[in-house]
Order: sequence, then structure tokens, then C-alpha cells
Amino acid sequence: MHRSATDPKDTSTTRHRRARRTAGAVASAALLLPLLGAAPSGAAEEASDGTLQRAFADASAQYHVPQSVLLAVSYLQSRWDTHAGAPSVTGGYGPMHLTDAHTAIAASPHHSDGTEDARGDSSRRALLPDTPVPTNAQLPARLKTLTKAAGLTGLPAERLRTDAAANVEGGAALLAAAQRDLGEPLSQDPAAWYGAVARFSGADDSTTAATYADDAYDVMRSGERRTTDAGQQVTLAARPGLRPDTAQLRRAGLRTVSADGTECPRTVSCEWIPAPYAEFGDGDYGNHDLGDRPASQSIKYIVIHDTEGTWDGVLNLVQDPTYVSWNYTLRSTDGLIAQHVKAKDVAWHAGNWYINAKSIGLEHEGFLTAPDTWYTEEMYRASARLVRYLARKYDIPLDRQHILGHDNVPGPTTSTIPGMHTDPGPYWDWQHYFTLLGHPFHRTLGKGGDLVTVLPDYDENQPLYTGCVTAGEPCAAHGSSEVRLYSQPDESSPLIQDIGLYPKGDPSTTGVNDVASRVSTGQRYALAGRDGDWTAIWYLGQKAWFKNPRKQPTAVPASGPAVTPKEGLAEIPVYGRAYPEKEAYPAGVPVQAVSPLPYKILAGQRYAAGDKVPGEYFYSPTFDTTSHRVVIGTDMYYEIQFGHRVEFVRAADVDLVP
Repeated sequence: MHRSATDPKDTSTTRHRRARRTAGAVASAALLLPLLGAAPSGAAEEASDGTLQRAFADASAQYHVPQSVLLAVSYLQSRWDTHAGAPSVTGGYGPMHLTDAHTAIAASPHHSDGTEDARGDSSRRALLPDTPVPTNAQLPARLKTLTKAAGLTGLPAERLRTDAAANVEGGAALLAAAQRDLGEPLSQDPAAWYGAVARFSGADDSTTAATYADDAYDVMRSGERRTTDAGQQVTLAARPGLRPDTAQLRRAGLRTVSADGTECPRTVSCEWIPAPYAEFGDGDYGNHDLGDRPASQSIKYIVIHDTEGTWDGVLNLVQDPTYVSWNYTLRSTDGLIAQHVKAKDVAWHAGNWYINAKSIGLEHEGFLTAPDTWYTEEMYRASARLVRYLARKYDIPLDRQHILGHDNVPGPTTSTIPGMHTDPGPYWDWQHYFTLLGHPFHRTLGKGGDLVTVLPDYDENQPLYTGCVTAGEPCAAHGSSEVRLYSQPDESSPLIQDIGLYPKGDPSTTGVNDVASRVSTGQRYALAGRDGDWTAIWYLGQKAWFKNPRKQPTAVPASGPAVTPKEGLAEIPVYGRAYPEKEAYPAGVPVQAVSPLPYKILAGQRYAAGDKVPGEYFYSPTFDTTSHRVVIGTDMYYEIQFGHRVEFVRAADVDLVP
């Protein structure tokens, strides 16, 4: 069926902000402060009564598992944090990440939650299928390891969830059981535990299990030391010469997965699970568009999502031709990556057709649980390796102008702004993620600069959020990548307003999904003023204040270009997409509206600038690709950091300020 040739590429229906699904009964507990420890030390692990280090030593002695193996596996899962007994995004508890996912299942994946059209295209109706919640019996074994640990140790499940020492004991029991299942002795040599570590990952294929085990042994070789969220120092001594018996994996009985057809680095486990390009119904089609990137158009963005659904359920959805698509899904428990759409093609994931046509989308397995949302270290590492690979291959800069959260993608038109999604949300640790990418955020200029980079201490930065479990009710205290903005240098003053998100003038809120008045780690903004411990930035066309004390700063001076309205212009428009001028469209391709958003930049304001790009539009209204065109104009745009989301301004309207 031929799609409408007159409708704009971006949806015009009014949408409501996505409300994240929450789990059922999950114990609420405030989290303690995690603090990054010193560099790894070669000193031997030392135990003292009552500490987590002692718990590892005791479990090692009781179950005859080398302490270094226990520590490395735990670090890979949780970095030794306990999260006060709260579950991870995949229902994992405690420092060993023992899984009990039925306590943490969301009602649906986020692409079927709310009303955002992931393609961002009104010429095709938004397909939001109902997604049933799987029963506990339907969950795979890797999401039910806590139950098995309870059987092995005789400890009650509740204690394994909430008591760190019991949790470590449960992890040791699982490792010892895996070692015995492989017919291996309970050796004190950590090199003899490769197969058991691989099995602990929960992966059912040898490649993923091996990648997980290799990471664990890398941790053992390098050593680690950090202060946990319970304020305890834990140390894993470096063993640089450690060489595990990798041949054990051949006896583990795991399936073989081929990486053929995937676009992944060799350092990750990756399999090809294709999303279908198929017609259905009255000639309609899905669930992505065929393209020829980067030959036809450059790839400029990588968009970070979380799934809000189980791995198996999400994979079923991406293989449905009537649904939407994304390029990769990453599994939380072991870092397995599935690729669904080739980089040359355009997946439907970000809710903005311009961004979709210029991006690659990564979905990270996750449930929105209460009171906490935390992601495993193994998934962060796998994701960072994939992003580094894609960035090198497609020349994508590793910064927050190009590595976007779904919550940083702009609404393409005014009516779409309220419906844009807000994942991965305030609990995604952008600083840790960019450190793994090899590009940690830091001060780039001395005092007196005109830009700042948002850079709070994730663990100590704990702004109030509401609505994690019950609307209006406070979420549990938790570290966050985001900083709240006020209309005056005073926490009692009103929050910054967003006329796009609240067109009727309603005030912004502290809701966990309300991005109207907050900034995120790594984002750069133009300085607008200072007042004691407070800093002001230009944000959504207004001066926005955030607390930035010198002793515990939440932003640091930065360098880079900014834009300001050309002299003589009182105000200029802002756009959610960079589309070409009408003269650029050839015959047969309908002109797309260059639709300004309700925001304005006033004379004298400045905004941090990213790339300067020509207007571009990918015309692909039919299943038959013969009529598809990439239209590139001469009218130029700057990407800017305007609010929580990036936006665009016409280069003709602004001056670039060094």
C-alpha cells in the first residue's frame, strides 16, 4: 500500500508522556551512598569480622570456591554493591545478583507503553500490541537463580535477597554446584574454575558464557578495589599471570551460536536475530526501512534505550512485522547482544524520523522496578564495547551530542513533545558508561568559561523523584545522573517550566518521567550566571538555576562552540528535526514542513552547539524501495543542547560563538 504523500513524516497526534510500568510488591528501602574507591592494589584480600570482605572469605571457605573467583564474579554483576536489597532491572539481588525476576516484571516493553510512534511518521498508524506478562514458570533459569541458591544453602529466599552475607553464600553455592556438574574438583586454584564461572552467567550458548568468563578473569588479573554502597572497602588482589583452563567450556553442554551476519566487535557475544522487512494487511509493511547507510546518508547518533520488558518477550516483538524495531538488544544478566537490523537500514525506535534515519538504536534489557533500577556491570561493559566499535566504524564522536538517551531525542513537532519517551531515565550511570567508553567526562577549561558540563557525583547526587511505585509518592533515595533546575537560585523556588511538555502552563514536577526541569551528566550548557553556590544556564529559552557548590560541584567548566541569535533578531525559532528547504525536493517527493516548535531563543541567550549539518530527509513511504530518496538541502542547521533534549536551529538565524 502506498503511504500518504502529503502527510509530514512526524506524527501530529497529541500524545501523553510515557508512564513507566512498575513491579508489584517490592520491598522499599533507601539506598546508602556508593563511593568509587582507589585504584586496584596488589595487596592480598584482608578480611575483618562483620564486613563484606569477611563474607566472601567465609563463603569461600564453606563452599571451597576460591575467594578471587567469588569476588570477580560479584564485581562483574554488581561491583560489590548491595542496593539495600532492591532488585536490578532483571530482578537480580545483592552483590552476587541472584535473580528472582517474578518480583520485578514490568507489564509491557516501552515501545508498547504510552502512545509514542517509534517511527515518528503519521503516514503509518502507531502499532502498540498488548504484551502479556510471563508467568514465573515461563521465565528462563537465568532469571531464577535465587530459588536454586535457596535450595542449595537452605537459606530462605527473603534472606538471600536482603542479607549481603547470605547472598554471597548463595553465589558460592551456585558456583560450587556448577563446578561439580562439570565433573571438576573444588580446587583452590582460580584457574580451574573457568567453566563454572561461564555457567554462572546463565548463558545457554558457549560464546556468551565464554565472554562472561573472560571478563571475570580480566577482573582477577587486573584486580579491583572500591568502597561499596554500604560504605565498606572491598579488595580483589591483582593476579596478572592468571591463565584459566578454557578447555573446560567444551564440557559445559552449551549450544553454539554463530555470529555470522552480525555487525559486532569480536570482544562481545553477538547473534543475528533479524527483524522482518515484510508486507502485511492491506499492503502495509514493517518493521523497518531498507536503506544504504552510510553511502546514502551518514550515521551520526547512537540512541540508548531500555526495554521495560523481558529478553524473550522483547525478541518476540522485534520479530513481529507489524511492530517496531531497533538495531540491537543487550541482555542484562550476561551481556549477550542480539542484532536485528543492519546498520545500513533504518530502524523505527526513537520517535523522530530524522533521528531514526541518522541513528542506530540499542535496547538494554530492563524492568522498571521499585524502589531501585540498577544495571549489571557486564551489560554496561558489553554495551560500551559495541558503542566503541560502532563509533569507530561510522565516525561517530563519543560525546553527549551524539550518544543520546531516548529521553534526549527531541519531539519532531509540537504535538509530539508530550508523548516522547523518557528511558533510560535518571538512574542510567552516564559517567561510568563513558568511562567504559574510554571518554570520561572532565573539566575542559579553567575558571571563567562560558560553558559547563553537567558532572555530579552519581552516588552522592540523590535528587528527589516521585512516582516510581505510586503517583506522587517519593521514590527511594538513589544515585542519579541528573540535576534539577529551578527558576531562581533557591530550592524553594518553582521548577523550570517546559511549554512544549506542558502547553497549558502546568508546572513541572519531580516525577521520575518528567524531564522538563533537569539536566543530565555529560551534557554541555552555556553559562548564564552565578550566585554563591548556584549556577545558571540557558535552558528552554530561559535562565535555569541548579545548586553547584564548590566543595561538591555538580558541573565543571567546559570549552566548545555556542550559538546566539544574529544581531538584530529579537528571537529565533527552534526545530525538532533538520529538514531541507522546499526548493531541495525533487519531483515526486512531497515537500515536508519545516515545523518550528513552541520554543524561542531570545537575543542575548547562548546554547552549546554540536554539529553543523545540512537539512536532510529520507523519503520512504512504500514497501517497494524504487521510489525511496534521500533529499539533502543547502539550508544548514546546528544541533544545540536546548533543554533535556537536543534540538536544532537554522544556521542562518544564529552566530557561532567560540
